[in-house]
Amino acid sequence: MRIKANGIDFNYVIDGPEGAPWLVFSNSLATTVAMWDEQAAALKSRYRVLRYDQRGHGATGAPAGRYAFDGLIADAVALMNGLGVARAHFAGLSMGGATALGLAEQHPDRVDRIIVCDSACMSTPQSSQQWEERIVVAQKEGMEALVEPTMARWFPPETLARNPPHLAKVRAMIRATPVNGFIGCAAALADHNYNAKVATVKCPTLFMVGEKDGTAPAAMKDMQSRLPGATYVELAGAGHISNMDRSAEFTQAIAEFLA
Repeated sequence: MRIKANGIDFNYVIDGPEGAPWLVFSNSLATTVAMWDEQAAALKSRYRVLRYDQRGHGATGAPAGRYAFDGLIADAVALMNGLGVARAHFAGLSMGGATALGLAEQHPDRVDRIIVCDSACMSTPQSSQQWEERIVVAQKEGMEALVEPTMARWFPPETLARNPPHLAKVRAMIRATPVNGFIGCAAALADHNYNAKVATVKCPTLFMVGEKDGTAPAAMKDMQSRLPGATYVELAGAGHISNMDRSAEFTQAIAEFLA
């Protein structure tokens, strides 16, 4: 389904019974609502599950130019307003994880609980430079040139060697990402820091990360230590897209946290 919010058309999917508590899922860079298929299927009996393609992704509008990360948070608020969602549990992974944390910091009245996955929720001088380099690749060579390098960052070598079915799904999502959307959101990822204010978050928070997601486990453990009462879950053997790598364990952790 589609709705105009914050100046562009958003693609969204709703599953689950009317009147159930809202649970929103926000996607990572170079993916779509389809990354959450397993979670939506498992949780739609208890929650009104809203998934949406972030700006520049899937079937959502992809305006040209660099996006600001606060704009991605404004998108989430505008979408919730347009769909009549007053408050929700809000879960996101990577780019979506930073969206979740920023939303809780800037609009605490809109979230009940947040689930921040596989995201340090900040850029560094090194990561900013890497994003700028990837932007140049996308501009010059298109998304195809980014597929395998991205897969190598997102998944452990043993997972890539085994090549489970979800990897083909991820490759297809990366390949189909609009170049404008990749560039816009990569620019946002190159310049954001919600990590610094993590201690101001008032709602119950779950930090969840794949064990083999680079430096993310250490960064997320640090955020948990600075936010009293926050929960930390590490998924054994999982890489960056931990909800697809360890779908059952990921979904179970969300179910337990929300219960």
